[in-house]
Amino acid sequence: MLRAIAPDLWVAEQPLKYFGLEVGTRMTVIRLNQDRLVIIAPIQLQDDMIDQINQLGNVSDIIAPNLYHHLFLNQCKQRYPNATLWATSGLQDKCPDLWIDQVLSDHTIKSFNGLEAAQVAGFNTFDIKGYMPLNEWVFFHAKSRTLIITDLAFHFDRQSSPSAQLISKVLGGYQQLRPSLLEKIATRDKEQVRQSLQPILAWDFERVIMAHGSIIEQDGKRLFQRGYEWFLNER
Repeated sequence: MLRAIAPDLWVAEQPLKYFGLEVGTRMTVIRLNQDRLVIIAPIQLQDDMIDQINQLGNVSDIIAPNLYHHLFLNQCKQRYPNATLWATSGLQDKCPDLWIDQVLSDHTIKSFNGLEAAQVAGFNTFDIKGYMPLNEWVFFHAKSRTLIITDLAFHFDRQSSPSAQLISKVLGGYQQLRPSLLEKIATRDKEQVRQSLQPILAWDFERVIMAHGSIIEQDGKRLFQRGYEWFLNER
């Protein structure tokens, strides 16, 4: 079910296992001008959730923000065929069966009136194939002062599953907003990441919504900056 976070901002969660660990996942719904709805990182849509979404406005855009959150894109696109499906670069090659309409870029993101976006280049993650690029785009909803990220950082705490709590304690980051030790090891071009983070840190955000872990409601910018201190340090 959708739950309201702030005016014109909602989230919905569902269980998700990654490497056998219950990490959960979350999508974000934003209402822009003229009842235009944007869905970021869609989860599996149930009928009651679709009814809720339809009462909020018209889904005009569906966003795949990185190379990993694509499992339910086609289902969402089938439910909303008139919506534009946006994806990060490289996702069409990775998943040729996806119904992608537009690739996110510095030029195309200008169409999101009321929602700013920036790509974090050079940041890598870990999967069964080894260290792989994430190609993540992050978003800023100025009206609610909310930063929306997907896998760029996690925030596992006492509300998280026991397995998520355990792995975050082992890899670092328990009760902190930060990437894990694996992302630090996987990311070779620290300077590229540092430069990519500068536009994000220029945004005036208080809240941080991520795909995995508990939402940060207060002091989000300071916590995000602290979590990325290793990347931001020029040494």
